[in-house]
Amino acid sequence: MRRHELSDAEWELLQPLLPRPSKGRPRADDRRVLNGIVWKLRTGTAWRDVPERYGPWATLHTRFRRWAKDGTFERMLRAAQAQADAAGDIDWLVSIDSSIVRAHQHAAGARKGGEAAKPSRSRGGQALGRSRGGLTTKIHLAVDGLGRPLALSVTGGNTNDCTQFTHVMEAIRVPRPGPGRPRTRPDHLIGDKGYSSKAIRTWLRRRGIPHTIPERADQIANRLRPGSRGGRPPAFDKHIYKQRNVVERCFNRLKTWRGIATRYEKTAESYQAAVTLASLLMWA
Repeated sequence: MRRHELSDAEWELLQPLLPRPSKGRPRADDRRVLNGIVWKLRTGTAWRDVPERYGPWATLHTRFRRWAKDGTFERMLRAAQAQADAAGDIDWLVSIDSSIVRAHQHAAGARKGGEAAKPSRSRGGQALGRSRGGLTTKIHLAVDGLGRPLALSVTGGNTNDCTQFTHVMEAIRVPRPGPGRPRTRPDHLIGDKGYSSKAIRTWLRRRGIPHTIPERADQIANRLRPGSRGGRPPAFDKHIYKQRNVVERCFNRLKTWRGIATRYEKTAESYQAAVTLASLLMWA
């Protein structure tokens, strides 16, 4: 096994989750192609610069784009989560947070029109936001108590965290073996002050999800201003809140992939597929 390639444990997880080839000409070896895709994303190099030992770069790019567009990586992530849940290996103390990623100049200039430009898919173009520092993308992430990704979303870097809260939470769908609906509700949720809003707390209470989210300073001042009529402060357990660091550590692990720490992909679906693949390998 060369540097940046799949280990035997990772391949053992991925192999049964790969889509079966359709009728027709046999496709290139799956492990070699996946090794090339992983090598490219871990190093952050251009597709044309991937070593020839992984086969033609166009084959790698075509396979990656096809699996990104048809949701293959997302289905594989769900299947890996289902296996872990069936073995009782998921800690449902869920933490949610976001992290900003600088976008390289090559990430701009995606073709206008087509599937990728539909508003339902992009939510703000190709998930590129312009700020004082240039183009940025934000990764919104929910992880289990062991710091493994349960659901994720990518938006422009200037997107507020709380606007994506329900989207990320509703994306938590861990299938269960046999009949029954997927599990969507954590035992407890931890979030930082960016998720402290009345709408989010109401959404969580209606679904019976206990949560630990600190109040912002302005919210505390507004509550105290009218005295006793301002109501009681929301419950906050500082010992549970200390466990929020698992989501920060998850971001650190994801950003060891240079192709994730800096965004080079032009389309939002390709960049999200890259993050999904890195998240999938964390379940190995």
